[in-house]
Amino acid sequence: MGRQHSWAYGWVRYLVVILSISSSSSSRREKDPDYKDALSKSIIFFQGQSSGKLPSNQTIRWRSDSGLFSWLSRTLDLVGGYYDAGDNIKFGLPMAFTTTMLAWSVLEFFGRKKMMMMMHEERLMVHDAVRWATDYLLKASAHLPQALYVQVGDPVADHKCWVRPEDMEMEINMEATPSTVCKVIPSDPGSDVAAETAAALAASSLLFKDPAGSDHYSNTLLHAAEKAFHFANSYRAKYSDSPLLHSADELQWAAAWLYRATKNSSYLQHSISTAVEDDCDTFSWDNKLPGTRILLSQVHWSKK
Repeated sequence: MGRQHSWAYGWVRYLVVILSISSSSSSRREKDPDYKDALSKSIIFFQGQSSGKLPSNQTIRWRSDSGLFSWLSRTLDLVGGYYDAGDNIKFGLPMAFTTTMLAWSVLEFFGRKKMMMMMHEERLMVHDAVRWATDYLLKASAHLPQALYVQVGDPVADHKCWVRPEDMEMEINMEATPSTVCKVIPSDPGSDVAAETAAALAASSLLFKDPAGSDHYSNTLLHAAEKAFHFANSYRAKYSDSPLLHSADELQWAAAWLYRATKNSSYLQHSISTAVEDDCDTFSWDNKLPGTRILLSQVHWSKK
């Protein structure tokens, strides 16, 4: 009864929250939605997904440290990052794409003077959310070109494990979930996940450029991005066997971001020459073509 009871109780609480939000929202005029409030709440979501030793300024107090993995940290530090969906696994590919998009959102919209004045606090929160991811991606890519770590957890067993992230290590010690870490290496590569890691680090390097001139962290991200891209381009293969996933779009996407971050024309030529014939108009974590075309069009029009 334990898990079924917890599951049912959890949904009851969820419905209560949703009904409360709906009730309070109904008092507002439909023609005047509070997008600022919605954006603020969407950023807080990332705190709920955070893995590792949480910072003192954590807003969501019902979450605490998790995924510290004393058994792993003795040999490899992969603490941090974000959990995927509602379980306790960390996937490098969707996490890196999320990071790229967060950084891009700030670069495109928060750079506008009016937006910066209106949403200063939210902009700082997004910076924190991006850095939580990039700190992890730096750890995951620290062993390049020998290895890029792309997954912590088991996609089958962890989907079946319903414990809180805070209780996960106890469950591992009780052998309820396995201690799985996956990596891509030159003999067993993954261009898609490595290129997306490169894109995330390159985009974030632009975000953390300091107008005052202290660009150490930005330069660290950019250096790691170039290493990840070289690895992705040199050892080509898909990380996933899924027919829905390809690697050419990630390579093109990463090259476009590296050009934007470095102004090195070789990256631009690589992105343009990586011709991917696809009329897909859906932009998602497994298809970057529409996003890449936007980046390349911005380069084109900036030269007009």
